[in-house]
Amino acid sequence: MTTMSLKRARTPELEHDFIRDPTLGYEPAGSCGYVRCLEHGYPNPLVRWHYHEEYELHLILQTRGKVFVGDYIGHFEPGHLVLTGPRLPHNWISTDVGPEGVAMRDRVLQFSGEPLTRASELISDLRDVLPLLDRARLGIEFFGMAERASEYLQTIKRLHGVKRFSEFLKFLGELAECTDYRLLSSTPLQSFDDDNSLAQISTIVDYITENATESFSMAELSKRVGMSESQFSRYFRRATGNTFTDFVNRLRIARACQLLMETDRYISNVCYDCGYNNVANFNRRFLEIKGMTPKEYRRLGEARFGVRAAEAHRTVATKPAHD
Repeated sequence: MTTMSLKRARTPELEHDFIRDPTLGYEPAGSCGYVRCLEHGYPNPLVRWHYHEEYELHLILQTRGKVFVGDYIGHFEPGHLVLTGPRLPHNWISTDVGPEGVAMRDRVLQFSGEPLTRASELISDLRDVLPLLDRARLGIEFFGMAERASEYLQTIKRLHGVKRFSEFLKFLGELAECTDYRLLSSTPLQSFDDDNSLAQISTIVDYITENATESFSMAELSKRVGMSESQFSRYFRRATGNTFTDFVNRLRIARACQLLMETDRYISNVCYDCGYNNVANFNRRFLEIKGMTPKEYRRLGEARFGVRAAEAHRTVATKPAHD
């Protein structure tokens, strides 16, 4: 087994105003009002398992990788648009970036929900967005809105004062009316205030994400961060919404879904590529998490992902039965 090298996180996982430095992509202090804009590339110190008090609308412009929102683990690609609520942990880890990185990956907008809620008591029109804010506590992924979102985010960043706020409300209104979305986390997981322990778990999450196909145990990883297994298990579940075993399985199955949709590999090969050494166990875990077999998931790819998956499915269909 490969020797692990785990670096402790150096920044607090609760994102405070004093770490929102313009050099990281934030607007300079005092230059923004109620709505704060942020743009950054990858890698960047802001890319970590973290949470904050504001709502956050997050648009991915480049790269593909793994997205974590509450207890949800999935795949992201350019055009991925998500709204997260207050204190809902989240992170986007790119898996296709070379050593040179990318200059612009994320376009982000942050705002506080309380002023809107209070204002809605006096201005009834604002009540239209309250259901949206409530849903965002689970994380919302929007579909078919990436282009509009990019236009709005660029315009909002350019404007100031009332004009910025007005454009923001228009955008929020469109999001509230969008019916093509899905909720991500199964529970409104809200992170805790023990930043040091959460930072340690964040380090482990990063390691597991990068080495999900390797063999490792909870005992080994808990020792790496100086915790007992019971303490590690408690903090891990509290921070991610999953047990350690469930988290690893969800991550591996998310990788399997990507391979099933984007490659023509036999299902047995996908099984081994994702860290499983037993096809029966892989099929069982896949069924538990996705509600269908790997073969059924691949078959649905034509309707879910379009032409590329349709071509892959036709190619697989012409091969001898193997799985």
